[in-house]
Amino acid sequence: MWSALVVLCCSVALPGPRAGGPEGPVPPTAQASEVITAIQIHGNTATPDEEIRRLAAVEIGMSVTPATTDEVAARLRATKRFRSVQVLKRYASIADLSQILLVIIVDEGAVKIERTGDPDSPTRIVRNRPLNLMFLPILTREDGYGFTYGARFARVGLLGKDSRISFPLTWGGEKKAAAELDKSYSSGPIDRVLAGASISRRTNPFFDLDDDRRRVWLRGEREIFSKVRVGATGGLQQASFPGAGEDFFMQAGADVVVDTRLDPVLARNAVYTRAAWEHVSFQDGPAHDGPFPSANRLDLEARGYIGLFGQNILVLRALRQDSDNPLPPYLKPLLGGMPILRGFKAGYDIGDTLMTTSAELIVPLTSPLEIGKLGVSVFVDAGTVYDKGERLADQTLKQGYGGSVWLSAAFLRLNVAVAHGRGSSTRAHVGFSLSF
Repeated sequence: MWSALVVLCCSVALPGPRAGGPEGPVPPTAQASEVITAIQIHGNTATPDEEIRRLAAVEIGMSVTPATTDEVAARLRATKRFRSVQVLKRYASIADLSQILLVIIVDEGAVKIERTGDPDSPTRIVRNRPLNLMFLPILTREDGYGFTYGARFARVGLLGKDSRISFPLTWGGEKKAAAELDKSYSSGPIDRVLAGASISRRTNPFFDLDDDRRRVWLRGEREIFSKVRVGATGGLQQASFPGAGEDFFMQAGADVVVDTRLDPVLARNAVYTRAAWEHVSFQDGPAHDGPFPSANRLDLEARGYIGLFGQNILVLRALRQDSDNPLPPYLKPLLGGMPILRGFKAGYDIGDTLMTTSAELIVPLTSPLEIGKLGVSVFVDAGTVYDKGERLADQTLKQGYGGSVWLSAAFLRLNVAVAHGRGSSTRAHVGFSLSF
């Protein structure tokens, strides 16, 4: 009896036949290969659909692989007939996922419609290929050099995203023709690259002689911390200066800038500091008297912006430019003028080492919310310049003091200062720039 019961239980527990028959479940059917069943082309005006299909080398009935869209886009871009190309893969049928719709989107840029005079074909579409040059005027006035005027032509995006090639052409205070590259990078060890070549002429205000330069340069920059940027510059120059002949020299240097200003025009409770070192190596010997074929120059500048009552700001500044060896006359720093020592003309004196200090109280007369800002200031400047081998303790500081009226708008910056140079005369200094 117990044996019969065990046999009965085992019989009940045995599973029945599996779904799909005695051989087990039926495996899923393999997916059919994808095939192009339709092609749609959008954005073309001057190029017919048939021509785009021929350039893309696609046709209905072709098999689709994971690389098909990239290959089609690459073939169209290689023709250089389109500003941009996009190729998309879409399913032509929900019921059959092997049917593929290929969508090609092109941008031919600007086109125009012309009349042909042919009654059978009265119009034709012509691709317009503009230079896409931007034009900006240049107008500045620098104390001691006068007005510089001209134009800057620029092309954006020619060397990729965030790139600009510009060609400034100026006359007047600075006669210059140049080609300049400015490109930014979102990642990598360098976030900005600048390069260029130029030919220029300025009149040295101390010697009243023309200073001709030919220059090529390359510069890289990077923000290493917030408000802190470092840069390195290298270049070649050829200088032609009466009495010094022609010099060919190489330059290489590095600099670091700390700038916490939110508004460079009316900074408040902020600092700006810059330290720069540059090595100058003369290839054919220096143009100055002395045995040194090279020089190391050091520039140190510090500005502090202290917010006072109301909108008033006290600005303190110190500047030192120095060289370890005597410099040729065209590289010596100049004392005097609006950016260095007001109350003395630009190029009042010259030397290998320059030191200046200033204190200025800035009083804005308009609301900080207005686009155009107007104000006045009072200041006192002090500075000196001397040659290598002389001591600062033996120098007499030149002093200038006075006041100014300034205007700053969206594209305009004007500063008119009247200052008296102690032991000298009273002078008016005018600085002006129109920038975009």
